[in-house]
Amino acid sequence: MAFLDWKYVSLEIQYHDFSINFWPKLYLCSTLFWLISLIVLSGIWRGFLPLKSGLWWPYVILILTSVAFQEGIRLVFWRLYKKMEEMLDAFADRISKPRLSLTDKMLISLAGGLGHGLAHAVFFCLSLLTPAFGRATFYVERCSRMPFFLVSAIISLGFLVIHTSSMIIAFNGYGERKKRDQIFVPVVHLIAAVMTLINLVPGGCLIGTPLLCVTAAMTLYHSWRVVGQRITEQQHRQS
Repeated sequence: MAFLDWKYVSLEIQYHDFSINFWPKLYLCSTLFWLISLIVLSGIWRGFLPLKSGLWWPYVILILTSVAFQEGIRLVFWRLYKKMEEMLDAFADRISKPRLSLTDKMLISLAGGLGHGLAHAVFFCLSLLTPAFGRATFYVERCSRMPFFLVSAIISLGFLVIHTSSMIIAFNGYGERKKRDQIFVPVVHLIAAVMTLINLVPGGCLIGTPLLCVTAAMTLYHSWRVVGQRITEQQHRQS
């Protein structure tokens, strides 16, 4: 997002219905933005790795710092979005077109969240794609009842849903100054991250993976409610 040529983007807007070329660019820029942030985070922790498998507290510190770092980056992402919104609205005023609608803003948050989810999946699971193809599968000692690749795929899908939905909730919380939504996002992120520690316990993947899916479903449901509430409020204001 930070690398977008805003003037070029503005020229692609017609009556505030974003052209087909705009959304892939916004989505890819969001993915690149979050990939860079994850690379920076991994670089910070590189000097402390590998962690001793017999200790649990280093993993807790790793998760706490990672979640805090990403939530801080989310605020940076929000401020970049607000600058983009101001530029797009100013451009719309100059050409006598409508400003960004509620639907446009929701779609922007959706694209930003989807980019975050994809960056997370690529960063943690891209290296598994090559060995995943083949006739055989792979099991680990601590999760002997579920294939390792299946667990990784479910975790990636869970975080994809969580990050996508969380961005919608967070943008609504920041924009409407709703503390509940502002607190909900980092808390859910932290809970989901902590659930991955259950996989370190023998057989824990049978518990941690379904719990992560439930968390993803709850986050998706909450984001659905947020969107529905905003649309209803907008309709009441216009009536």
